[in-house]
Amino acid sequence: MPDDPEAANRSKMARTTLELKEVPGMSLVGLGCWKAEKGVTESVVYEAIKAGYRHIDSAADYGNEKEVGAGIKRAIAEGICTRADLWVTSKLWNTYHRREHVPLACQRTLDDLGLEYVDLYLIHFPISLKFVPFETRYPPEWTDNGNSGTLVPDPVPYRETWEAMEELKNSGKAKQIGVSNLTVQGLAEVLTYCKVKPAVNQVESHVYLQQSSLVKFCQSQGVGVTAFSPLGAKSYFSLGMATEADDCFNDPVLQEIAKQHGKSVGQVCLRFQVQRGVSVVPKSQSVERICENLDVSSFELTADEMQRIAALDRGRRFNDPGNFARGWGAPGSAVAEIGCPIYA
Repeated sequence: MPDDPEAANRSKMARTTLELKEVPGMSLVGLGCWKAEKGVTESVVYEAIKAGYRHIDSAADYGNEKEVGAGIKRAIAEGICTRADLWVTSKLWNTYHRREHVPLACQRTLDDLGLEYVDLYLIHFPISLKFVPFETRYPPEWTDNGNSGTLVPDPVPYRETWEAMEELKNSGKAKQIGVSNLTVQGLAEVLTYCKVKPAVNQVESHVYLQQSSLVKFCQSQGVGVTAFSPLGAKSYFSLGMATEADDCFNDPVLQEIAKQHGKSVGQVCLRFQVQRGVSVVPKSQSVERICENLDVSSFELTADEMQRIAALDRGRRFNDPGNFARGWGAPGSAVAEIGCPIYA
């Protein structure tokens, strides 16, 4: 175990204090690996585990699962944790929705991570695309040429994909299975036919996109909710999908509440989510910020503060394939006109 007493205390907190109610063993605060650069991902994952994180959120599409696995392997080898201490999530990409491709995609993720199982495996988007063999391109991304070609849909029923996910759970390669980017209607449909209920629905959620009705519906059905991009706009500046006007860190209400508690705006944003029972997977490459993001159990927002933050909701969605996928549509196609409008 770590020699640093503070690191040991953070580790204990991550394992025992903050767990998702609907999914025992899943820490409410995890490390998001989206956009983590290959050259630093191994170190970031290792340092996060050393700081006390026990929940790692990965995905095939992030293109860095080998590095994530190397960070996990290093932490285990040094005795910081055991495999059983960790909760590792990964996600099935859009090109692998056909029944026969689901187990192949999961096994590729396991091979890259160097693990025998993942704790949670999610269907990344309710979007099915034409299959791309591993030897052709991996990760395949969105189009027939990475992210520079044409998006090619493949009409695979979501039910077919979910049934293959249930088979994965039965095989033991995924301890839990879940969904991502599903609306109330989409999740309600899955609940009518599933033999194994989704453990989690991972969706974009931050103070400017709180998705309160979706959160309440999921929780009423015993489905946990994980918020990706819980700090809002910052991850989208470099992609041209957000501006400074979208940055909640500039919000005077959040700044005032943060000052009142002696915390950062980011910590207030994360605390808002966990206090309403939503797990979060913020990303950072800074060890200082990684530790700061984990420290959300040392303070509590008042009922008035929760209400004031709730009133900030703008319905501002950043990660919307109904917008960003339009550039990948063939000329004159529906995709070119409307993208993949999964939230319409």
